[in-house]
Amino acid sequence: MDRRTRGQRLDAERLGARLGERATLVQFSSAFCQPCRATRRTLSDVAGMVDGVAHIEIDAEARLALVRELGITRTPTVLVLDAEGEVVRRASGQPRTADVVAALGQAI
Repeated sequence: MDRRTRGQRLDAERLGARLGERATLVQFSSAFCQPCRATRRTLSDVAGMVDGVAHIEIDAEARLALVRELGITRTPTVLVLDAEGEVVRRASGQPRTADVVAALGQAI
């Protein structure tokens, strides 16, 4: 967990999309990132399985100010937000479904 991000709050305005009622999976991706495509599928599947969870994908190159603010250094990077938009988990690289579900357990 990256201490720079933990406890920070993000809202729909900053992310450009509505947050989930219970939790939000925020994915920072780049255009030519193969693991980003697999991560998109994993996070979309998990969000579809768990009521009240949203998946937001952000193009890191298009949102450089936010990327710098959050200290995102590679793609994919995933932030797990609770219902209030507080970052409770952060991970880089392609996540496994089981890890995403476990992280959601901390957020919900």
